[in-house]
Amino acid sequence: MNAAASDGGVDAEAARYARLAPGIPLIESPFFERFANAYFPEPDILDIARRLNQDGYAVIRFPDPDFDRVAADIRTALHPRFDWRRWRETGWASGDGMREADCWTFNANVKRIACNEIVQSLLSRLYGRPMRPFQTLNFPVSTQQYYHSDAVHFSTVPQRFMCGVWVALEDVAVDAGPLVYFPGSHKWPIVDNETIGLCVAGRNAPPNQTIYHDYWNALVAEHGVRPSHFTPKKGEALIWAANLLHGGGRQRNPEATRWSQVTHYYGEDCLYLTPMWSDIATGNIYFRRMIDITTGRELENRYCGRPLADVLPGATHHRATHLSPSAIGALSGDLRQWMKRALIRTGLIGVARAARPFTERFR
Repeated sequence: MNAAASDGGVDAEAARYARLAPGIPLIESPFFERFANAYFPEPDILDIARRLNQDGYAVIRFPDPDFDRVAADIRTALHPRFDWRRWRETGWASGDGMREADCWTFNANVKRIACNEIVQSLLSRLYGRPMRPFQTLNFPVSTQQYYHSDAVHFSTVPQRFMCGVWVALEDVAVDAGPLVYFPGSHKWPIVDNETIGLCVAGRNAPPNQTIYHDYWNALVAEHGVRPSHFTPKKGEALIWAANLLHGGGRQRNPEATRWSQVTHYYGEDCLYLTPMWSDIATGNIYFRRMIDITTGRELENRYCGRPLADVLPGATHHRATHLSPSAIGALSGDLRQWMKRALIRTGLIGVARAARPFTERFR
């Protein structure tokens, strides 16, 4: 798979359609077929682009010649971080999963997968702007998570400049709770709080995705879409669009494993926010401060080429005062964010997270 850019010699008419809406990812453009052949002349890249456009996902072979070793090293390194006994005794039956966030901060192989240059180049071509990794999640078993759209958890302005790349670190069997997704659901309207009549201002606690479950259930029933299940071989990866409904299947065998990693990517020159914790129409917005995993630097919130601080002074980062009347709670949130950024800048966050399983024994 060659993801190198090929801007030179693009047909002028194709380029005109591609540039009509820079606020829409190329693979989600309503004019996609007008420029697809010109912008993605390689058959394999065109096939990936067309599948994302039509279905909201595409399957690739992860482009790392040493993938088997990388996957084995991740499994070995992360295995002790999970409470296998508790999960098999109670967590599995209750529908829980196990996950570890942002292991890239201390594990070089997790970071290697997240920062794969070929994948980043491919995504940047597909979306029409540089795509940067900002989060990793590692799973030893199924999440067993109800299906959802990532667009309610981490979104962008303009919308849809976010995607996930889920890669299997081992062969995944049907009884291990494979990834579940609904083909074509990325084309449905993105739900936000005003869609379901919810205002988060003044709430004592932030809502979770269950507030949207009835809406998503009704959409699935209305469109008559059947779920698909991804049972990949080790090294196969699935790219999904921001609004594709997906989740973790029920794990029928608690002794099975489903080692995998998902990396989430944001496009540059966007605002980064959590719509689920925002009242966007009133300006009550949960802006996110995200780190580009590749560089270790913060991804600047920008709106149409301008820093957020210039467009909306005082809104350069989020304070949780709109979710809780407690000033102490807001200050505590600010302090945690400051400490996290300080640890990342000094390189110590990996030490802190790597030591967490050890320190938790003494709580």
